Amino acid sequence: MALIAGALLLSVTACAGGGSDSGGSGKDDGKAGSDKAKTSNKPSVAVVGIAPKDGAKDVATSGALKITADKGKLTDVKVEDTKGKEIAGEIAKDGASWKPASHLAASTKYKVHATAEDAEGRESAKDITFTTLTPKNTFVGHFTPEDGDKVGVGMPVSVNFTRGITEPDAVEDAIEVTAEPAVEIRHKWHGNDRLDFRPEEYWKPGTKVTVKLNLDGVEGRPDVYGSQAKSITFTIGRSQVTTVDAKSKKMTVKRDGEVIKTIPITTGAPATPSWNGQMVITEKHKVTRMNGATVGFTNSEGEGEYDIKDVPHAMRLSASGTFIHGNYWASASTFGSANVSHGCVGVRDVRGGYDGKTPAAWFFDQSMIGDVVTIKNSKDRTIDWYNGLNAWNLAWDKWEQ
Repeated sequence: MALIAGALLLSVTACAGGGSDSGGSGKDDGKAGSDKAKTSNKPSVAVVGIAPKDGAKDVATSGALKITADKGKLTDVKVEDTKGKEIAGEIAKDGASWKPASHLAASTKYKVHATAEDAEGRESAKDITFTTLTPKNTFVGHFTPEDGDKVGVGMPVSVNFTRGITEPDAVEDAIEVTAEPAVEIRHKWHGNDRLDFRPEEYWKPGTKVTVKLNLDGVEGRPDVYGSQAKSITFTIGRSQVTTVDAKSKKMTVKRDGEVIKTIPITTGAPATPSWNGQMVITEKHKVTRMNGATVGFTNSEGEGEYDIKDVPHAMRLSASGTFIHGNYWASASTFGSANVSHGCVGVRDVRGGYDGKTPAAWFFDQSMIGDVVTIKNSKDRTIDWYNGLNAWNLAWDKWEQ
């Protein structure tokens, strides 16, 4: 029994001794492993910096969010609101900073997660939340055309602001107008409260136009912020361009480049000639009232030179009161032979507009908002581009890129 016990003891000792025989190197390996563990467990020296501070409130929507890295490079930055909408941005080439691609929305809580890596590949991260300011004064942009509209080839995009804009660059950056198929689109301000967009030539039929208004949080003037985040899409219908010749007193209607009808008309009388230029149909009324006093045509007693309560088939061409409309009060022989209006284009019609076979009724039915009506050979000057939606009367090189 003793011999057996001794053998067992020797066996156990031999096993232990086997590790001990190479014990010198084994002991050294243990130290190396320990040193490596200590090295791998060292914290990253990279430091992520984020402004504003965690939990900050009333943060400005532009210029306040800054993310940096010290003793390392930023590798990942994510900024999103509570609904998961991310703010796009870009890390600088040297990895030292991140800049948002746009302003932030107002009255919104954001969370930020940023990661940086030091020279040894070790990462550090920082997370904060903050809330942007709630504006006391706001503005919106009223846009034309509306979402889902189908319009003619001459329709520009026009945005009218409820407050005068003194920071136009910030507002321009917050509005994006794109087209499919793609085409260059430029913009132009009229005053400080209207911004229009157009391509160089009329839109191609079938074009899909998208307008993104990312105005929420934009400081359009001191302490006045946009409150709108909206995307609209409209499409371009067939091409219809009508040319009114004040000299020949005829108008030619072209559909997709082909003449479909020529109609005798009357334009502005010698004392009140029609504007020349390319005009866009912006309104259609089966019947409307026209009073000269509303557009400056008054008699000695201050009353309108005319007041017609039932003008049929009227379509607006300018903000100043130019229409192409049905005319039932002039004799049939007037059309094509004399210019007798106060600046409008008159087309033969019947009172009440009940007869769908008259030239005015036909043209009304064939027209849509956004169609172009060009008047030429009139004695008046060319209409201003901002008088209505008549952007085509300003040279392309005057539109900003």
